[in-house]
Amino acid sequence: MTAIIGIKVENRREEASKLQDILTEYGCVIKTRIGLHDMGEYKCLNYGIVLIEVIDKINEIYDRLAQEWQVQIMRF
Repeated sequence: MTAIIGIKVENRREEASKLQDILTEYGCVIKTRIGLHDMGEYKCLNYGIVLIEVIDKINEIYDRLAQEWQVQIMRF
């Protein structure tokens, strides 16, 4: 089974390293990762979303991320 997990990051500057550590820990089962943030009026805003395509340990990763961030999952 495969899933897409969306992670809403409210404060990218403060939360990026924590999120990166978790994603690195599960790097062997994350097939795709895309980070999106709004540029606003030519400035980098401090919030965004990260989408990851997960091929294994889906529930484990979801539960881990949901402890820190608002997450949504789509399984297929």
